Amino acid sequence: MSTQVPRRVALITLGCARNEVDSEELAGRLAAQGWELVAEAADADAVLVNTCGFVDAAKKDSIDALLAADGLRAGDGEAAGAGPRAVVAVGCLAERYGNELAASLPEADAVLGFDAYPSIGAHLDAVLGGAIVPAHTPRDRRTLLPITPVERSASANIDVHVPGHAGAGRPAGGAGAGGADEGAARTPGRRRLTAGPVAALKISSGCDRRCAFCAIPSFRGSHVSRPVDDILAEAEWLAGEGARELVLVSENSTSYGKDLGDLRALEKLLPQLAAVPGIVRVRTVYLQPAELRPSLLEVLLTTPGLAPYLDLSFQHASPAVLRRMRRFGGSEHFLDLLGRGRHLLPGLGARSNVIVGFPGETEADVDILADFLEAAELDAVGVFGYSDEEGTEAVALPGKIAEEEIERRRVQITDLVEQLTAARAQERIGSRVQVLVEEVTDGLAAGCAGHQQPDADGSCVVRLPGPVAAGEPSDRPGVGGVPGVEVGDLIEARVVATEGVDLVAEFTAVLDRARPQAGRPSSPPAGARASVLVGRRGAEGT
Repeated sequence: MSTQVPRRVALITLGCARNEVDSEELAGRLAAQGWELVAEAADADAVLVNTCGFVDAAKKDSIDALLAADGLRAGDGEAAGAGPRAVVAVGCLAERYGNELAASLPEADAVLGFDAYPSIGAHLDAVLGGAIVPAHTPRDRRTLLPITPVERSASANIDVHVPGHAGAGRPAGGAGAGGADEGAARTPGRRRLTAGPVAALKISSGCDRRCAFCAIPSFRGSHVSRPVDDILAEAEWLAGEGARELVLVSENSTSYGKDLGDLRALEKLLPQLAAVPGIVRVRTVYLQPAELRPSLLEVLLTTPGLAPYLDLSFQHASPAVLRRMRRFGGSEHFLDLLGRGRHLLPGLGARSNVIVGFPGETEADVDILADFLEAAELDAVGVFGYSDEEGTEAVALPGKIAEEEIERRRVQITDLVEQLTAARAQERIGSRVQVLVEEVTDGLAAGCAGHQQPDADGSCVVRLPGPVAAGEPSDRPGVGGVPGVEVGDLIEARVVATEGVDLVAEFTAVLDRARPQAGRPSSPPAGARASVLVGRRGAEGT
């Protein structure tokens, strides 16, 4: 009988939904390698901070999280359990800066790159044992896989680890292909860290585009699609874990399948995901307008079970600015794309991100962007002021704009966007929406309608009538024979008011009830909510 004291670890996640998936892969590996996940960093032996390296504000948040974890350490002579004994950085900031980050932040006991993930438990053991774990040495990850897309799958997760691609049914604890015995138990490649009805599902990683402002491909690598069978298996596992909506994430979802030899792979995958038992909504995000083929647009907006939603990364509307960004399109092209989408599905929701202050941007370019936003009828827009990202082409471009002027333009466009998106929400008054319930309290159900991406766009609060608001178990009828609404139910409601981009609606019907999960506790096991700190989703992308 083993007398080994359980090792406890807390995961802190910053950044986007892709990072959330990566954290759940790390959680699955750690659990398989004998670690106990705990909810509070103060209760852990080791704290693993999954950092974000997207923009300066995200980098600061990541460093602050590492410093905060360091501040929880047990003091000299304190008993075990008085605070963490190790703080370890992983994620995009660690991958991007590696030994530079380690040298500037001695509060972190180790800085590990993506290729350390398969043996993450051993690395934490080493740190707790007092060993000095060498800091990750950054490399341009685009150089680690073959240039030809169809040749990449042979190397992905063998020569190079691709986070979030562990796959349901693969060994979570081994060190990659060939690292586990043939007869070893097969476990999910991730462990959920939240218990809500919405779950992110990674379909690919990396990006082959060369946008002048974006450093992400340099540390996330070239585009690699996950095999269809892996995605479907993980979707079924997530449904079994209580997920009702799948949010398909990547760096560039429209590139899915090009390295599998099938440019229409996403069009074939989406209906299969929508048919997974228990899943009521599938939402695809990070769509690249230049790659959105008419046939894919039609599948996205006409397939039952897919969210009536387009997440389109426009970045600007001036053709001149977009060319300097090494992107395609412009206001006319983008409005045509949205028009074709609304012809297929008039009530669709659409969101995008834009950057102002890019080198060479003129006042006329800002006017083009403003005119486009007024015509586009978008439901949500993220507005960012340009800042130099080391290693990108834009750093060396002429025509740099003063920070004060960039901020003025950001505020100008942000103010416009707030007015436009609030007006867009008001246009939905009187319409009926389908809301996936994420919370029920005090006679109200809160969640997101089909045109709202959870944690990124607006939300919807539904007023429940007395019998429905009772919240009784679904196997016991409420007053008048109407069962109570529960988390995970898909309900219909009529929009009656708005608060900014958020909707207020009146309940009309339950469309699909959440299924009881056989053998699944009503709340996550210890560690299932392990110190997850997540930034605003949808704020980044290619």
